[in-house]
Amino acid sequence: MIKTLFKLFILLISVTGLSAAWYWNDYNIYLTQPINIKVEQSVVDKTQALFTVKKGDLVAHIADKLHQQGIISRPFYFRLYARLSDNANKIKAGEYRLKEAMTIVDLVNLFVSGKVYQYSLTIVEGWTSKETLQAIAKNSQLLHSEAEALDETALKKYLHSEYASLEGLFYPDTYFFPQGTSDLQFLKRSYGKMQQVVNEEWQKRDKNIPLKSAYEALILASIVEKESGISSERSKIAGVFIRRMKKKMRLQSDPTIIYGMGVRYKGNIRRRDINEKTAYNTYQISRLPPTPIALAGREAIHAVLHPDKGKSLYFVADGTGGHVFTGNLKDHNRAVRKYLLKKK
Repeated sequence: MIKTLFKLFILLISVTGLSAAWYWNDYNIYLTQPINIKVEQSVVDKTQALFTVKKGDLVAHIADKLHQQGIISRPFYFRLYARLSDNANKIKAGEYRLKEAMTIVDLVNLFVSGKVYQYSLTIVEGWTSKETLQAIAKNSQLLHSEAEALDETALKKYLHSEYASLEGLFYPDTYFFPQGTSDLQFLKRSYGKMQQVVNEEWQKRDKNIPLKSAYEALILASIVEKESGISSERSKIAGVFIRRMKKKMRLQSDPTIIYGMGVRYKGNIRRRDINEKTAYNTYQISRLPPTPIALAGREAIHAVLHPDKGKSLYFVADGTGGHVFTGNLKDHNRAVRKYLLKKK
């Protein structure tokens, strides 16, 4: 009887050992196999998907969710690897992009890295702050529970802004942000970026320019931004405005008329619009407008702080996106007549 029990015990140990060896081998093989991305999970194409790890999710919950979504077939192996690699408690919450070629090892490493999926939103040079806020409001990936309910006074308080208006104070750029970013967080980031860029450029300015502050530079840069159809002309246009300022000439910029008209602008400027004295109409005021008229990029800001050294005092659009620059009114009027005839 004892011999029989001993033989059964040996057999049991052998079977258990073989079973353990099989599972261990199967586990190691599974670690090298790619995960499964279903077409309906796709974010860009059928080889990629988004997966969210929520704050407080335990490794068991993550494994079960991966299994339920059909991404992995053996959740126990995911849990086992996470614990054996000492990463079970290092996984970070967020939304992750999973790729078809990934393995269990890649998944765990990705979740530990915290390299979450980034959405993007582009704020365009030349936009007004109103257009910027509208673009943010339309973006479905941002959380919209705060900024839309704030008036400009409350928004300025949130941003710690001491300027009279927020016009022109958001930096035009392509921003990347993770899931869960709010509209206010986005605006604060864009506002801070503009302050950084303007201050950096102001510190390196040409000391001979007739601008008293970084804010004045931003105001003029916004006009240059709206006047510039070609990037290479920004410095030339800035040079015209800087020389006019030095000579106490009015800037006479059409975009300032348009901004001053607001919703009344219907696509063309009439003589009475030119003659209307608004706070922004630089045909009528002998100074800069009180605020920027649009969002200026770094190139436009740099241009007004390092303007072209030429002699031109006028420019007119040539109908191809560029401008004809002239140094006196006679030549300017000739260029205007030539352009108008070409336009007709």
